[in-house]
Amino acid sequence: HKQLKCNVQTAQLTRKHYGITSPISLAQPKEADLVLTQKLIETLRPFGVFEEELELQRRILVLGKLNTLVQVWIREISQAKNIPSSVIDNVCGKIFTFGSYRLGVHTKGADIDALCVAPRHLERSDFFSSFYEKLKEQEEVKDLRVGSFVPVIKLSFDGIEIDILFARLALQTIPENLDLRDDGLLKNLDIRCIRSLNGCRVTDEILHLVPNIENFRLTLRAIKLWAKRHNIYSNILGFLGGVSWAMLVARTCQLYPNAVASTLVHKFFLVFSKWEWPNPVLLKQPEDCNLNLPVWDPRVTPSDRYHLMPIITPAYPQQNSTYNVSTSTRAIMVEEFKRGLAITDEILLNKAEWSKLFEAPNFFQKYKHYIVLLASAQTEKQHLEWVGLVESKIRILVGNLEKNEFITLAHVNPQSFPGPKEESENTIWVIGVVFKKMEGPENLNVDLTFDIQSFTDTVYRQAITSKMFEADMKITAMHVKRKQLQQLLPKVAIQRSKRKASVHLLFLDDTKPDNVGNSSSNAVRKGAAPLKQPTSPVQHDSEKKPEVDSVQQNPHPSPCLSAGPASKSPASPLGNETSEKAKVEEVRQRSHVECFLKFYFQHCVNFVFYTLFNPVLHSVHD
Repeated sequence: HKQLKCNVQTAQLTRKHYGITSPISLAQPKEADLVLTQKLIETLRPFGVFEEELELQRRILVLGKLNTLVQVWIREISQAKNIPSSVIDNVCGKIFTFGSYRLGVHTKGADIDALCVAPRHLERSDFFSSFYEKLKEQEEVKDLRVGSFVPVIKLSFDGIEIDILFARLALQTIPENLDLRDDGLLKNLDIRCIRSLNGCRVTDEILHLVPNIENFRLTLRAIKLWAKRHNIYSNILGFLGGVSWAMLVARTCQLYPNAVASTLVHKFFLVFSKWEWPNPVLLKQPEDCNLNLPVWDPRVTPSDRYHLMPIITPAYPQQNSTYNVSTSTRAIMVEEFKRGLAITDEILLNKAEWSKLFEAPNFFQKYKHYIVLLASAQTEKQHLEWVGLVESKIRILVGNLEKNEFITLAHVNPQSFPGPKEESENTIWVIGVVFKKMEGPENLNVDLTFDIQSFTDTVYRQAITSKMFEADMKITAMHVKRKQLQQLLPKVAIQRSKRKASVHLLFLDDTKPDNVGNSSSNAVRKGAAPLKQPTSPVQHDSEKKPEVDSVQQNPHPSPCLSAGPASKSPASPLGNETSEKAKVEEVRQRSHVECFLKFYFQHCVNFVFYTLFNPVLHSVHD
């Protein structure tokens, strides 16, 4: 409680202007806000979002050892390259961190994202050869490997997982006090080094653009936990990753610079449940460093105009961190923002506890129809590579489903599950599907063969091109209804906790059900139809309302989806919500509008194209 008051005093001394607009509110926190913040901390503890001091010290020790190892390696390579001894005596490199560890919001057991920065006479090939060999000699290093798709060295150092990128600067040595935010460091660098530096530069900029770092960190811990519990935390699957969530929280902190975490969590949901996407979220005005690097700019780059939920990184070259977001994933996240706002309204009115915000919905009861993907490979090594490739392409399948005129929404669960133990290694993903409500009383048959076949073709083509494909690598795709889902996931029974509403996985038998859903018994291979829909199409009962409607289909939301406060009495801790919402509107309207207009035009063109040229089975029967 004393620490919270100290944070408040620090905020009161803050008069610096943050962000591209003026703050919405400069109100100081009240005693009730501090109490709610303390309750939030106590609610977060059981989820393991705070690391013990001993573990934190162990991480610092490991990074120190790794940094010393880098210094020794750089001197050895410098000698091998006949660098003058006078230079070798002063030559240095350094390990920098980024991501959740650098932001100070890492959880128990989380890995560390690191960057090895070396002087100009070291090559990237040196890093992946001689430094890799040096790591192999260390007793503390286990599970050493090079990333399959990203140029990164992965290892476990004294039990701590670390991913190390590499960048060399156009400097003779790396100073101890080097600030990677300096744009001048990017001059004369190749694009691979610029990309490697980007993670550190973005993370450091975020920390410099928030009014109070401790309030930002606590708020971000809460929002990240909430996003993970609600199955909307995954950049690769079209939701938001850690950096994107951090930037949204940072923007909230800029708009409410004096607020503590309990207030900031509520304001986060208030701001982004009302945000008019695709207006971009910016932490600072973009700067042009005249280095001719590609940056996010819809005025110049046509493809940037079609991004649905742009959140722009603050470091040059500015990029959209959410280019994977699709129509479905955006609709799902906006709906969750509205639910979060309704719950935090109740919490501020003392009508609910913080635990309600972190209750995990039962994904397997949320939808009526599901598509199940099964990726399998013969060996564990092949399976790891195959699963990584398939997962990186699932958003393509979601995009294909969205283009189907009979589908409203496709929601992929970011959590994958182990498949049945047979002769090969298996991983399962589950996608919830919502079909459009038809006006007539008929049942609708929808053919998804083309949608799924184009996805599997893309995956196999990528695997063959990258020379990683093996004959035993397979993808199976099938449609099932909610009641069949438990049977289809071998060894998995889904139970919903009455107290925390979390999903538990209990292992049962090894039997695989026969004739579940509309699936072929064999795995889908290149050239084979993954779903035999002409004989067993997906049936959608138009008389029954789907379990989850899109935002546009729900003109009369239930109270739990309400975006407004639960009470408007003068004594409400929510304050003058009306004027504040008007200020939120003003902030949004200052963003770029042309993105939305061109995005809307493009979707009109796409609709006409698919209406005229996409042959889809339109049979109607009961």
